[in-house]
Amino acid sequence: MNRWITKPGEYYSADIADYIAKDDYLNKRNKDKISTYKRLCIYVYKGLLKDWSPEQISGRIKDDYPHDPVMTISHEAIYQHIYNKPQARLNLKLIKLLTRGTQRRRSRKKRKVKGSRIIDQVSIDQRPAHINLREESGHWEGDLMVGANHKSVIGTIVERKFRYTLIVKLDHKKANHVSKKFSKTLNKMDPIFKKTMTYDNGIEMAGHKKITQKTGMQIYFAHPYSSWERGTNENTNGLIRRYLPKGTNFNTIDEKQLKIIQDKLNNRPRKILGFKTPQEMMNLERKNLYLNT
Repeated sequence: MNRWITKPGEYYSADIADYIAKDDYLNKRNKDKISTYKRLCIYVYKGLLKDWSPEQISGRIKDDYPHDPVMTISHEAIYQHIYNKPQARLNLKLIKLLTRGTQRRRSRKKRKVKGSRIIDQVSIDQRPAHINLREESGHWEGDLMVGANHKSVIGTIVERKFRYTLIVKLDHKKANHVSKKFSKTLNKMDPIFKKTMTYDNGIEMAGHKKITQKTGMQIYFAHPYSSWERGTNENTNGLIRRYLPKGTNFNTIDEKQLKIIQDKLNNRPRKILGFKTPQEMMNLERKNLYLNT
């Protein structure tokens, strides 16, 4: 257990730890890299338990172990390990730890990048490089979260520097409705925090030019199947799922309930912010910016 709990806030799963310890699991025949190296396995599983995506685990391990050939793994290898035996007891638990937690995964060979139906979209490749540094506030990532039976949705928008979160009540995901609701929500923010938003290729963002017109914010689009390009949003969606788990019908959740969840996230101390809250950091940023103008 000590190998699992090395830092405050980390999680321990008796089921997963027990599985690792079993002799048949230690059999070296037909084992992938995660199964072969126990310390790599524990690192990956700990990341999943912390709601990290495979992309985030793959990227973070490079920083934590820059010169250790054992402690390196691609996000695709993590997915293959998880979905190798989708009906196995352990794999079912691992699948549930994924942000989107689907029972099956489409083969990469079947994934084809189709021509986008979003007119005049601007690629993330054209986004100014300084936005990657997270030194300037006002740059956001956006997404939709889908409810039970794909019949309900909510919008999530997260500020990249301070992780300030906005949760948007939506009636459906038609582009005109989404652009109207996103614009209304973003326009409640101070103008100094409205600069850019990076989104995926969902057709619900076909009205991106209307958002730009109403808010003044430039919308950039991530590459297909590249969720790590909006890693802050993906991680935040995982946090929201703790309050609104898979199978929730978002049509039964009103704006007041979403606001309660939003406030909890924005007033939650974050290690990456020196244990300040996103709300505190946004308030401080606003004060400093206006003092310097």
